[in-house]
Amino acid sequence: MTTHTGSCHCGAVAFDVDGEIDSGLACNCSICSRRASLLWFVPRTALRLRTPESAASTYTFNKHVIKHRFCAKCGIHTFGEGTDPKGNAVAAVNLRCIENLDLSKVPVHEYDGKSK
Repeated sequence: MTTHTGSCHCGAVAFDVDGEIDSGLACNCSICSRRASLLWFVPRTALRLRTPESAASTYTFNKHVIKHRFCAKCGIHTFGEGTDPKGNAVAAVNLRCIENLDLSKVPVHEYDGKSK
């Protein structure tokens, strides 16, 4: 299993995440379309923060079931936290924050979150 390293722009929120990046998800909901993140879903246990949890601020909206995590200093969205339909804890890692990742090699799936 591969371990990937990522961070926000200023480095105040940094993490390691385990797994094989096989695709990314581009969502058109009101928040994803504005921040232009490209999401990779993994079990929450696969994501380990290398910086204090307090460095990441949290934003929730609508049903308040997804914790959108971002850096309190530079504002970059690094990951989100929630649960899958079976109740398992998941993280939605922003692939744009992964170091040395060639995004042109990652297949992107479009998700119509705007209609959900």
